[in-house]
Amino acid sequence: MRPPPNPLPRPDGELQGLERAWRRPTGWRALTVVNNTSIGLLYIATALLFFLLAGMLALLMRTQLAVPDNALIGHALYNQLFTMHGTVMMFLFAVPAVEAVAVLLLPNMLGARDLPFPRLSAYAYWAYAIGGLVFFCSIFVGLAPDGGWFMYPPLTSTAYSPALNADLWLLGIGFIEISAIAGAIELAVGILRTRAPGMTLDKMPVYAWVMLVFCGMVIVAFPAVIVATALLELERAFDLPFFIAQRGGEPLLWQHLFWFFGHPEVYIIFLPASGMVSMIVPAMTGARLVGYPLVVAAVLGTGFLSFGLWVHHMYATGIPQLLLDVASAASMAVSVPTAIQVFAWIATIAAAVRLRPLRTPMLFILGFFFTFVLGGLTGVMVAVIPFDLQVHDTYFVVAHLHYVLFGGMVFPLFAAFYYWMPFVSVRPLSERLGRWAFWLMFVGFNLAFFPMHFTGLAGMPRRVYTYAQSQGWELLNLASTVGAYLIAAGVLVFLVDVARNCRPSLGAAAGNVWGAGTLEWLPSAAYGMRSVPLVSSREPLWDQPGLAREVEAGHHFLPNAPAGLRSTLVTTALDARPDYVLALPGPAWSPLLAALGTAGFFLLLTFKLPLLATAFGVLAVAALWRWLWDADTGAPLEVDVGAGLRLPLGCPGSASHSWWAMVMLVMVSASIFASLVFAYLFLWAADREAWGPAGRPPEAASAWLAAMLLAGSGAFLALARRGLRKGRLAQLGWSLPLAGLLLAASAGLDLYAHWGAGLRPQASAYAASVYAVAGLQAAFAIVSLAMGAFTLARARAGRLSAERPACLDNTAIMWLYTVAQGLLALALVHAFPRLGG
Repeated sequence: MRPPPNPLPRPDGELQGLERAWRRPTGWRALTVVNNTSIGLLYIATALLFFLLAGMLALLMRTQLAVPDNALIGHALYNQLFTMHGTVMMFLFAVPAVEAVAVLLLPNMLGARDLPFPRLSAYAYWAYAIGGLVFFCSIFVGLAPDGGWFMYPPLTSTAYSPALNADLWLLGIGFIEISAIAGAIELAVGILRTRAPGMTLDKMPVYAWVMLVFCGMVIVAFPAVIVATALLELERAFDLPFFIAQRGGEPLLWQHLFWFFGHPEVYIIFLPASGMVSMIVPAMTGARLVGYPLVVAAVLGTGFLSFGLWVHHMYATGIPQLLLDVASAASMAVSVPTAIQVFAWIATIAAAVRLRPLRTPMLFILGFFFTFVLGGLTGVMVAVIPFDLQVHDTYFVVAHLHYVLFGGMVFPLFAAFYYWMPFVSVRPLSERLGRWAFWLMFVGFNLAFFPMHFTGLAGMPRRVYTYAQSQGWELLNLASTVGAYLIAAGVLVFLVDVARNCRPSLGAAAGNVWGAGTLEWLPSAAYGMRSVPLVSSREPLWDQPGLAREVEAGHHFLPNAPAGLRSTLVTTALDARPDYVLALPGPAWSPLLAALGTAGFFLLLTFKLPLLATAFGVLAVAALWRWLWDADTGAPLEVDVGAGLRLPLGCPGSASHSWWAMVMLVMVSASIFASLVFAYLFLWAADREAWGPAGRPPEAASAWLAAMLLAGSGAFLALARRGLRKGRLAQLGWSLPLAGLLLAASAGLDLYAHWGAGLRPQASAYAASVYAVAGLQAAFAIVSLAMGAFTLARARAGRLSAERPACLDNTAIMWLYTVAQGLLALALVHAFPRLGG
């Protein structure tokens, strides 16, 4: 496999065709943009806005704590401030920021023209921006949540928090997590299927590996917090007692679900930052990354071990000693793969042929080394159970948390801003201002948070809004406040630098000012690279002289816009061989309208406006329908992509990028179901004696009938797929509706059977759990039915055929998962109480 040996430039018409196909919309239509570069820049700017807003809240808190007995801020407002600060930093800045950088960089780094679902990226951004801004504005009308960014019940149950503040957090954050999952699926498919030819898995940049692990962790971990928020909102809105101890509920269930998400999230935030470091250090030193295979193995190991650490946050809750010991061991073990990465970076610096001048990105990297290693050391300390029991609720943990998160993510992120700014800007950022920004932030950070170790050891509890002078904490707190203002000064210098020097310009950026070796530094324009390169190493720009000139001249793959369409090359997942050409959708209003409808639906439910919320939900569904209506409709044709290769435009079946995305969506769905199964079994284990008297499952005959209906639904779906393969659309027209009828009947029968047996969801935690499992199955049945209706509509409109079956294939994946989940749910709810309960 080699690019065509053509020493002459490509015809100007091909370049003009690319420019026409990828032209950015102007005026009001700029809101319809879907290019990864434009969406990535919007994403980063919005994440930085939330960083600034959360930082302002932190300054208010530090001002309140600067002196003893301060009356500047009352306890009610202080509770809102620290809840919003933690929530915004964790949910609206940290994860979106690292996803934003990936959306901006990964296509170019992988040699692709764009991500495989550009409109999904646009939807994820707009949903995040609209929902996040409305959520933050709640603080100005006294509706900001005040139960801590962790929202532990029973303090956040209706009995203790009757106002809408907690509801706004639960529905708002649950919805924002859905946006993050959508972004993760987009990135994962892009990494696996749109790499440049020749970029096998062992030649992928470390950053791509890191983001692939990041996406897997988001897919597995984030559904747990979605389930937790849904259960607590059901309790608050409909009195289903999942966390009310008097009716068999268990407040500790929230902590298990929340921290199963919460501690992996620490590494979800850290790993992308570590990937940035693994890209920046080789460029700054001119040396290849030492121990690439070990670094990749360390990234995979960190992702795996992080799921064993959630009990790390629950040492003081009275859980069994065995769980404590396992979590303590995992908390110490996870330091090993992290240390491998740190030593690999140090070895890379040591391997430099000659020392280069210390530039601003490297200053932030060195600051990251110091702060993160110190945070890791205190992490090992709090992993020791007796020590953690002493400092768990003190400022020592606040110090540890910020050394790990600020040191482990913010310093690398600012290094990335200075390093990759020439990728998008005509001018790089200023070295002089960058040094000022670094030293102010570095000195300010350590002055703010290092004294908190001693404040915590001296006994100062966290989450207090004032303290007495007799406690002796005033000097340490004053130092922390001064440090916080120094951090703010450093960030302000950075913003001045950005305002003076950042001039985004596609096609005219400053370019590879660092002499780096990876593909994102190839010349690019609105369409990305002029042609998709063939690579043979991890640092193609170092090892393939003239690659930039060849790519810019169009001598590699896909140097044109086939059929006038935006497109990119799809390659095989393992060895990155050209597979087919993917036609990409262009600008459209539908992602923005779908995001607006989704955000409005969730936020209006918070304010108990169901009719208006329903209207926004209908808007979201209609926009999504319009968005997908034109997908996969072109006539089958082959495209000359260069090197003598002709590839199909689009591809059905398991090789399709959409098939991969649906499989990942099923993984998300399975994680949601597994989290709910865990909740069901946890509540059973917490109060076995009360479980039986709370209610009995209905007669087994109803469960067997529901199972047969599910099996019949799957069988009729198979008939529908067979009919499409044989070109018999009439068979599809009757078999798919029958499959839907049986699926709906199964879900409805199960709910009716429990109700008919006298079980009421408000009666006990057992009853609430049963209805939660049955309700989840009903929700998935509704989703499958909606997908089936969309498939039928496309079939009747002539947009579905044996040559273009992707719509039915994707519907079948979700449908068959729903059938399988339904059978497992029936076994859990009907068989378990009889056999194990």
